[in-house]
Amino acid sequence: MTVSLLLACRRPVRGFRVHRSARLAASPRHLKPLFITWAAFSFLFLLAAAQEVRPQDEYTLRQPNRLAPFVPTPQRIVEEMLEVAQVGPSDVVYDLGSGDGRIVITAAQKFGARAVGVEIDEKLARASSQRIAELGLEGRARVLHQDMFETNLRPATVVTLYLLTVVNERLRPILERDLRPGARVVTQEFKIPGWTPEKVVHAESEAGVPYTIYLYVRP
Repeated sequence: MTVSLLLACRRPVRGFRVHRSARLAASPRHLKPLFITWAAFSFLFLLAAAQEVRPQDEYTLRQPNRLAPFVPTPQRIVEEMLEVAQVGPSDVVYDLGSGDGRIVITAAQKFGARAVGVEIDEKLARASSQRIAELGLEGRARVLHQDMFETNLRPATVVTLYLLTVVNERLRPILERDLRPGARVVTQEFKIPGWTPEKVVHAESEAGVPYTIYLYVRP
């Protein structure tokens, strides 16, 4: 019941007498504890939901050189991004902020491309490199533990990004400098300011969560 409806109950209706206890319960002074309780439960619910989605954020947010917390891309969206870019065996895919390496691994394993991940977090870079070795993909995939802003992107024919808009904007001059004509850049959720996408694709993860994928082609 809303506050306005409760307050309306304080006004006597002709032929109907409001009991004193009802008037007392509907007063703003007595509604304040209810509002505080509702706000507290809402905050705890949102906090619990965030912890359930990203239990490792506490680690990644403590890393001073990270531009954003590591949030894994759902596998279906990974494959959709690579399909939108029409990745094939002749491509060299660079994933900037490669996290657990799933885009790098998928590009090499399923699409036959050569793939390079760039990850500033030493723990994630080491774990993804180990996974690449376990899958026997060392000949087609690797992860560089370094700063994406200091990475030479000239070999890339495809660049994948899942970074904030402000980070994409910082990367834009590097992409414009290094990428050859016809190179594709695929971003998810966040656009590259100043660029116009060639294609915008709406997709859903395995859990039914909607995602937006942007494809850019260098002139």
